[in-house]
Amino acid sequence: MTTLKYSEAIKDASKAIGNYNPEFAARMRLQNRFKTGLDIAKYTAGIMRRDMAAYDKDTSKYTQSLGCWHGFVAQQKLISIKKHFKSTERRYLYLSGWMVAGTRSKFGPLPDQSMHEKTVVADLIEEIYTFLKQADARELDLLFTALDKAREAGDKAQEQEILSQIDNFQTHIVPIIADIDAGFGNVEATYLLAKKMIEAGACAIQIENQVADEKQCGHQDGKVTIPHDDFIAKINAVRYAFLELGVDDGVIVARTDSLGAGLTKQIAVSSKEGDIGDRYNSFLDGEEVTDLSQIKSGDVVVKTAGKIIRPTKLQSGLFQFKKGSGVDRVVMDCIHSLQNGADLLWIETEKPHVEQIAGMMDQIRKVIPNAKLVYNNSPSFNWTLNFRKQVFEEWKAAGKDVSQYDETKLMSAEYDDSELSKAADEKIRTFQKDASARAGIFHHLITLPTYHTAALSTDDLAKGYFGDLGMLAYVAGVQRREIRNGLATVKHQNMAGSDIGDHHKEYFAGEAALKAAGKDNTSHQFD
Repeated sequence: MTTLKYSEAIKDASKAIGNYNPEFAARMRLQNRFKTGLDIAKYTAGIMRRDMAAYDKDTSKYTQSLGCWHGFVAQQKLISIKKHFKSTERRYLYLSGWMVAGTRSKFGPLPDQSMHEKTVVADLIEEIYTFLKQADARELDLLFTALDKAREAGDKAQEQEILSQIDNFQTHIVPIIADIDAGFGNVEATYLLAKKMIEAGACAIQIENQVADEKQCGHQDGKVTIPHDDFIAKINAVRYAFLELGVDDGVIVARTDSLGAGLTKQIAVSSKEGDIGDRYNSFLDGEEVTDLSQIKSGDVVVKTAGKIIRPTKLQSGLFQFKKGSGVDRVVMDCIHSLQNGADLLWIETEKPHVEQIAGMMDQIRKVIPNAKLVYNNSPSFNWTLNFRKQVFEEWKAAGKDVSQYDETKLMSAEYDDSELSKAADEKIRTFQKDASARAGIFHHLITLPTYHTAALSTDDLAKGYFGDLGMLAYVAGVQRREIRNGLATVKHQNMAGSDIGDHHKEYFAGEAALKAAGKDNTSHQFD
């Protein structure tokens, strides 16, 4: 990535051979600072590492992201962040396997079970960064246009101000945490896909400890985990992919689904009592075998924790864990992952509850003091109901009168303006800050937000447009709001690169260029 100042870029471009305008060449170079996905992966890995170090010193410096299923969605998110907050600091993107399965597969919408084409994951990373690079090019193009106008007007002060903005331009390129599911196959398959994802620009890869061919969404039933050594082999596969490609500080997020996973496909290999395989097997449900006559044809027996047991085997051939062992398995998973190559943790939970998360992290941090979480603020949770229940239970335990609330109907709209609802909403508002301070959450993400916003906004438009409002549904509900809110998309031709193309035509053909932005272009109605 070039970090040259504008004047330096012009000087550098003037060294090339050929008949061309060095300033035009410099502009094009600055508009394409990242030449490859690896440039992006190396740049964004550095950002994540600095942010992780900053969080270790100050938990208020947690990071956030929203899941995106299309490059345009990611682009608009970053444009919005720069518009409203003037900085992309500590704001990332998340690429969800669920979103890829649900929206991008050639098979049509699929459940989150790793049935979609694996290459579409890397393809989406590349697409997102293509759109983010175009956002850079577009914003710089607007600055170059303003610079030319200031020069034509002889306004030296304005010229210097615009040059300063060009020299201090902040890119829209931010880290992507990319979901590789359970690796889409064996360790070699995991390595090959990880390489594709990194080459596309991913600096952080999240991998889960489920069986690849039995993979389920983290918030559905039927999850099956793999023994620790098998999981560490996949973490190693991702790490070697990073190292091979020269992204030495790439980030690996080790996800455990053990809290909600009650099954395993295989008995762990163990060479001595107390090793990681023996501890994994110690959680197996089963009967102790004290006499060989108890063993029947087809039975599997295993010695663990000093006892011989016959694990509970289901008709599917899967083995069952002991009820209530999820938390202990999560803690063991997390510690072992961090001790063997992972950088960050992901604990998939069934509800958003700060103290539940903190209880597990407290145990993990006794062994790994700087353990940090990536946490899924999932749309699979009913946030309203969960937090109203939390407040109801807290108030009841504190002796506060809750007789006006029906505990079985807390989701009812009749409570939306109640004291309980307001208290619950405040807990939701501060959840990320509170959880980062109390439970070691470095990164908060929402996996599927733009999936839901697309559905909601389309429902609003369709209801009005095909109903009594007709065209007013679009004008009042979309276009007028775009104008009032200063959204760049109102000039959709410019957003799609029309003005950039015009300037390129001018660079290439001079006064003979046939440009689209003349007086008859209707985009001028939005000037």
